[in-house]
Amino acid sequence: MNIITRVQDSLFRFFDGDVWYSFTQSKTTIVAAIVTVILMLASLLAPFISVHNPFDPTNLNLMDSFTPPVWAEDGRWAFPLGSDDQGRDLYSTILYGSRLSLFIGFASVAFSMTLGVSLGLIAGYLGGSVDAFIMRVADIQISFPGILIALLIDGLARALLPGESHDEVMVYVLILAIGLSQWVNFARTVRGSTMVERNKEYVQAARVIGVSRLFIMVRHIMPNVMGPVLVIATISLAVAILSEASLSFLGVGVPPTQPSLGTLIRIGQDFLFSGEWWIVIFPGITLAALVLAVNLLGDWLRDALNPKLR
Repeated sequence: MNIITRVQDSLFRFFDGDVWYSFTQSKTTIVAAIVTVILMLASLLAPFISVHNPFDPTNLNLMDSFTPPVWAEDGRWAFPLGSDDQGRDLYSTILYGSRLSLFIGFASVAFSMTLGVSLGLIAGYLGGSVDAFIMRVADIQISFPGILIALLIDGLARALLPGESHDEVMVYVLILAIGLSQWVNFARTVRGSTMVERNKEYVQAARVIGVSRLFIMVRHIMPNVMGPVLVIATISLAVAILSEASLSFLGVGVPPTQPSLGTLIRIGQDFLFSGEWWIVIFPGITLAALVLAVNLLGDWLRDALNPKLR
């Protein structure tokens, strides 16, 4: 009963708080949240709501390739949004591709957030030469575009890994590449907040009673610096999805056998001027809607968690 009561109290405080009130007062944010939830649920439920399994070779027929959307001439209900050059149902492929793009986005943000928060806490709390070294590394990395860092890591992985294992591990290479290109924002933000928190009374009291540095950073300081981190994580999710789409569009992302939204756009771009416009338009609309909705949620969360903007 205690756990249930605590959950109920937490929910009551949330729905009675300023953040929920701010959310209900913004129609744009509500629409963005609905779009985000719909796209995420659709990708998660892809095996149940898709027309075909685009990864099952038995469902593919090259005679079905370049079928237009159902409302166009020669369109068929078996392919509501048309089919691609391999005869795959575009609607089903978009669902599975969105799932892969979201997985890479969430995983890379989780990796970059873990790395950035850890390094930011260490740099801000310890200071001195440790802080200087971590921040100089961050300064060097931030001087290069994130997509360039991701391309460099992807190229190194392709050079070091055996050729036959590229397709199998490419998803994890993308997660590593995108995550390493985004940790600086987390580290710099957490470092600044940690430098403020380490001089407060509750941290000084913990030092006096002999609490270890690690425990102070994890138990006392980290909960008080996570507000801005959540905002950065939300915006970084949109950036990570775009980065994955950019890398896949350039041909260094996931293989065509595991199509993400970026891969679908790259494939469709080859047929755009030959009349098969639907192959690139519908994945592009899905990617744009997802990134825009997540960005709008990030902007709202930044304003809602900043008391100076209320």
